[in-house]
Amino acid sequence: MSKKTPWLKIFNPQSQTKLRLFCLPYCGGGTSIFRDWSNNLPANVEVCGLRLPGRENRILETPFQELSILIQALEKALLPHLQKVPFAFFGHSMGALIAFELTRALRRQNNLQPVHLFVSGFRAPNSANPMDSWGEISPDFVLEELRKLGGIPERVLNNPDILQKILPTIYADIHIVKTYTYKEETPLDCPISALGGSEDGLFSHQSIACWKQQTQNYFHLQMFPGDHFFLHNAQTSLLNYLSQEIKKYLSEV
Repeated sequence: MSKKTPWLKIFNPQSQTKLRLFCLPYCGGGTSIFRDWSNNLPANVEVCGLRLPGRENRILETPFQELSILIQALEKALLPHLQKVPFAFFGHSMGALIAFELTRALRRQNNLQPVHLFVSGFRAPNSANPMDSWGEISPDFVLEELRKLGGIPERVLNNPDILQKILPTIYADIHIVKTYTYKEETPLDCPISALGGSEDGLFSHQSIACWKQQTQNYFHLQMFPGDHFFLHNAQTSLLNYLSQEIKKYLSEV
């Protein structure tokens, strides 16, 4: 892949890749989430983590708080990498929302679409937003919600120095999700797999199943054991599922 960009971290660069899987993290997350994924996916799939401002080696950059502006920046950064090789998107939680709106923007502006959209741990965009009841987003409230969801280790939540560095990014990410307003468009042409945790305390099975309304193509709902962050504890099962779906595409090309 040519034209280096701070937005991308490629874990298994290949000269003969048949598919690029662009992966988007949850609130506050970085590309390290996807570091080992290439070891458990087909060998000719290139795993590309999307690194947003405000984390990892972009920690000093101001994180985005408006989804539309973030989508514009992502689209501009990724376009050179979407032209020659088929691609798919995977996003977890906030990353699923970004992947969805990025897919719609690429369709509107560039007549491009992924061969598959994997939306994980997030409600369908046209379903009710449980964060509407959250009210004011105070530091104590955010920390309590993070503890409930289990996405950040206690050793991090109890370390003021680390929290001081990561909380601004988490606030910005939560603002993106909380203030998102769905605008109806024609359902996508690409297949969608909606993935959820059976014990997710934030997004219900029903709200994840509603993703079916966002595609005119193949749709599959797959639930995994675990909470909102099942992609960690059920990683083996998740990657097996992704491999199966990707192999279906690769067998047809």
